[in-house]
Amino acid sequence: MNERTLWIVGAVAVIAIAAGLYYWRQTVDVAPPTTPPPPPAQPAVTDEPSDEPRIEHPLPEPPADSLEARPELPALPESDPALEEALAEAVGKDTVDDVLVPKDIVRRFVATVDNLPRRKVAEQLRPIKPVPGQFMTMQDGDRITLDPRNYERYTPYVRTLEKIDAQRLADVYIRFYPLFQQAYESLGYPSEYFNDRVVEVIDHLLATPEIQGPIELVQPKVFYEFADPKLERLSAGQKVLIRMGNENAAIVKRKLRELRTHLTGSSP
Repeated sequence: MNERTLWIVGAVAVIAIAAGLYYWRQTVDVAPPTTPPPPPAQPAVTDEPSDEPRIEHPLPEPPADSLEARPELPALPESDPALEEALAEAVGKDTVDDVLVPKDIVRRFVATVDNLPRRKVAEQLRPIKPVPGQFMTMQDGDRITLDPRNYERYTPYVRTLEKIDAQRLADVYIRFYPLFQQAYESLGYPSEYFNDRVVEVIDHLLATPEIQGPIELVQPKVFYEFADPKLERLSAGQKVLIRMGNENAAIVKRKLRELRTHLTGSSP
């Protein structure tokens, strides 16, 4: 289970007028000029295409004194120890040990963020350890619903997230951002800015609907699916928020709003 109509009209009008004027000049018999015409205008010089990504949500600049005190970033393949240490300082070593998969952290994070708005997320690339326990349902005759006790499986992770200082977490992300950008480009986005994708995904998750009442399920094959086609068409990330229950999802959304503010300087 897992928005220039006016601008366009104006542009079309300008093009049409220019074309009409050009045609009139070509067909009307006019006397030759007594002075030579001015030399043709030189074509405008255009900039060469840039390999730099277009940036919609630039990261805030860190204080200069903090930059001086920071060691040089490791290469991406050797970045796990440094990033794990920085995360432990920001959110606590126990938290990191309990929830983080300490291998290919940057690549796993980038791949998972990119996949959250899609229908599926590659389980083997998740940077967070699986939620313990089994998926629980309730059955009344042929009617299957999501067991509210299933929400409790997510509660320890959500409570841990709730205690994390979003500013400190954002600081780690900003410090190591060049590695995240490198990993994102290697996924096939050489002209895209990863932080724009992060903000896009955060906004997508914040738009997850809040479901009231029992959530009906179906089991067409091995795995359960939402009985409501509208819910089943939701992304993998939105489905996770629904499966963890409204209370847990509200905490996650609140933390996502905090993080977005630190990464963009504005609220969604």
